[in-house]
Amino acid sequence: MWVPVLLKSLNESDLYSMGLQIPVEAIYDENHASIKDAIVLFGGGCTAEIISSQGLLLTNHHCGYSQIQSHSSLTRDYLKDGFWAMNRGEELSNPGLTATFIVRMEDVTDRIEAEIATRGMAAYNAITTSIINEELDGSKVDEAVIKPFNYGNNYFLIVSRTYRDVRLVGAPPSAIGKFGGDTDNWVWPRHTGDFSLFRIYAGPDNMPADYHADNQPLVPSYHLPVSMKGVEEGDFCMVYGFPGRTEQYLTSNAVEFVMKELNPFRIGMRDASLEIINAAMLSSDLLRIKYASKQSDIANAWKKWIGQNQGLQETGALHSKYELEKEFRMRAKKVAKEGYVAALDSAIALNEKLEPYYQARGAYIELMFYGPELLSLAAEFDNLIDDFDKLTEEQRFTQAEALIRVARAFYKDYDLQVDKQLAMAMFPLYSRAVQDELESPLMLRYASGSPENSIGSIYTASVFADSTRLIPLLLKLGKKQISKLKQDAVFQLAGSINDSYANRVKDRYAAINGKIDSFMKIYVKALQELFPERVLGFDANSTLRLTYGKVEGSAPWDGMEYVWYTTAKGILQKYKPGNPDFDLPDKMITLLKERKYGPYAHGDGELRICFTGSNHTTGGNSGSPALNAKGELIGLNFDRSWESTMSDILFDPGRCRNIMVDIRYVLWVIDIYAGAGHLIKEMTLSRKQTEGPEMGMISAPG
Repeated sequence: MWVPVLLKSLNESDLYSMGLQIPVEAIYDENHASIKDAIVLFGGGCTAEIISSQGLLLTNHHCGYSQIQSHSSLTRDYLKDGFWAMNRGEELSNPGLTATFIVRMEDVTDRIEAEIATRGMAAYNAITTSIINEELDGSKVDEAVIKPFNYGNNYFLIVSRTYRDVRLVGAPPSAIGKFGGDTDNWVWPRHTGDFSLFRIYAGPDNMPADYHADNQPLVPSYHLPVSMKGVEEGDFCMVYGFPGRTEQYLTSNAVEFVMKELNPFRIGMRDASLEIINAAMLSSDLLRIKYASKQSDIANAWKKWIGQNQGLQETGALHSKYELEKEFRMRAKKVAKEGYVAALDSAIALNEKLEPYYQARGAYIELMFYGPELLSLAAEFDNLIDDFDKLTEEQRFTQAEALIRVARAFYKDYDLQVDKQLAMAMFPLYSRAVQDELESPLMLRYASGSPENSIGSIYTASVFADSTRLIPLLLKLGKKQISKLKQDAVFQLAGSINDSYANRVKDRYAAINGKIDSFMKIYVKALQELFPERVLGFDANSTLRLTYGKVEGSAPWDGMEYVWYTTAKGILQKYKPGNPDFDLPDKMITLLKERKYGPYAHGDGELRICFTGSNHTTGGNSGSPALNAKGELIGLNFDRSWESTMSDILFDPGRCRNIMVDIRYVLWVIDIYAGAGHLIKEMTLSRKQTEGPEMGMISAPG
């Protein structure tokens, strides 16, 4: 996961030897339009790319899923039927959705370290603030952050620009965008059309602006040309995006804790919640729509963790860690660097001390972010209730209005009986995972399951359980109503859980982690010194990165070899009428059976659906463009094979494969299936092998 600003110095020769046919500067350039100007951080958690001169944005269906769901109802079921704006006026706004471009990145390690040497680490925040202010030079549209890389061995300044008017343009039905569902998630072979389309709008100066009817489509400095030729096995392939987090340098005992304690607990929590939510979604279309996005979020990591544990066990990750640490100690002692050994030993000891806090943190996240939702709604009222006496009448009114909006949005996708079942299933699991001294006293009481502390009773009695009780209370908000909210059992439980986490877990977790990082900084730098024969990259940290490899299949199991691409034939083979994962629209079946592929078939006459490559990807790379040697768009990254999910901790290029949907299948769905050919006309298509991008920016190196 290479840092783009370092490609010229670190990767140029390797990129050309792998097959790159454009200058490295065409990938990243601060002073001229380059591919990086088409890469977007989508909504804070995915990647997207600009594919037209009119701000058209391509990302995954699962990245746009919550927006598609938010616009869906029983009368307009965009999840089931898909959505296509046939003109600009039909494009749908998405409050809160953002698209962020990277203006530039700069290695500021020397500047930071020089200032720290003079002023001390305590001045770090003041140092970074000063550098950021100097670099922004009063800009009102750009933002900047300085991020530590490599456990603080390196620092990069990242200047970005965020657009706030992003509208939904098109999405296939879930039978295409989520074809295979949870059954196929994280596995190969895959036949999923995992894409959706949005458009960025800007103010009259082409700068970021809040939503307004007069805003115009963004005119980007660069957009990706689209290859109509496709790819063949062994072709060079690169993926450009915002990978979230990898942990390739974890110590042996930290890996063991993840495998044997943390992952099994998290999987168990999600087993319980998915059993309830899946049954509810099958019971009615209304619940299916309400819980579609939530179920997708919960199931995605659940299946990943299962595959991650299997992969780590299968590849002997623990043994590899033990052997590395053994060799590290020998090499360090050989060159009389006992301080390096001490740093490793200290990190190992602190990781052991971190474990109960790490487990409690994981349990808190599972319960409060992916568990019963009434707790999270009640927690929204904490500031209003605590500060009520200090607020003016105007401030009280403003906060009450804001909470009414929150509540109305909440109840749109909420079901009390489903939520109650989640609480009853998850409270005991949470309580068993968290040490008593770290847990909320109220949770201990409710998780016990005794009749006098019934979870069902607090749900029934709570004012938060019913919009017809909560919203009228907020409309006439006064001290009497605040007192009622304050005494509410769900509000008290949410507050007790949050307070216990803040006071007993959060700070201690952060403090121990900070100490671990200080020793890991020494350890990782020592690895680079003591193992010069190894190429050691930076862990992902949600910043812009490039990964490159080859288009290729894999043979992860004895006697089994995976072909590197799939075709439309496989969609029909998997088709199961009435099955929520494998059903298909009638139109789709007809088009595929009649082989109406239009100009989007491969040279062999087949419509290719997905392909795999040996690119190192992780969460956050969802929606990242897959690019060929000329920088043309050949596919859309959306997943890894199940055998690859351990790559966040241990990347094995012989085993790990990322999964991409072929861009020609995307175009086929847009044009032939949906009849939205006007969107294709916006794009720049490259049709011949010898034909480069039609934008006049990139040329092959001399």
